[in-house]
Amino acid sequence: MPKFAANLSMMFGEWEFLDRFAAAADNGFSAVEFLFPYAHAPDEIARRLAAAGLVQALFNLPPGDWDKGERGLACIPGREAEFRASVDRSLPYAKATGTRRLHLMSGHGDRHDPQARATYAAALRHACAAAAPHDIDILIEPINGRDMPGYFLNDFAFAESLIAELALPNLRLQFDIYHRQILHGDVMKGLEALLPITGHVQVASVPRRNEPGTGELDDSRIFRHLDALGYEGYVGCEYRPAGGTVEGLTWMKRP
Repeated sequence: MPKFAANLSMMFGEWEFLDRFAAAADNGFSAVEFLFPYAHAPDEIARRLAAAGLVQALFNLPPGDWDKGERGLACIPGREAEFRASVDRSLPYAKATGTRRLHLMSGHGDRHDPQARATYAAALRHACAAAAPHDIDILIEPINGRDMPGYFLNDFAFAESLIAELALPNLRLQFDIYHRQILHGDVMKGLEALLPITGHVQVASVPRRNEPGTGELDDSRIFRHLDALGYEGYVGCEYRPAGGTVEGLTWMKRP
């Protein structure tokens, strides 16, 4: 089985956020990820990680105004200064926590619009250049339009071609099994083809985004396939527990 990272934005919601680190460690996780740490100081996040003996696998750059529906700024012409500020804001958290991978959300836009594409490519170049001296990878993740209508990066082939075109050594793919199945299907072949450019994998069941093994895919088989392919990174558990978080962790004990 792969190494799993609990997503603290979705799991262990029965605890206050800063207490979720210990809860994850107490329930068998060696690593965590979450959407955004910015409501807390970098040193406080680092202390909780260290106290629980956890690795921080991933978190996201600031997305703009999340409560108003913004899901990143990278592709939006006219928001370049805000985007660059978001990169600057993320780096102290990455350095304090030892995080080696940051997910950069594209924002809403039309990926066929040349101006949006140029703005996005420039944003990726800037983020990768800022992150490289700290040995940090920037990850991009195709997200399905059912969960996030209007999201710019909504196609795995486009993400693959962009990574090849930009040829930035620390630009990688975030392969979310849930989004892949909804967007394109063919998860196993997709992993085989894209693993060389993949920096992080995430999982949730399809279609309800609950625990692995509760949806239409054989997630245990996919995990075995990841092992066979030689994937050594973490698999982020970005799912919403159908009931209690701890009660739903029986999937981790299945062969």
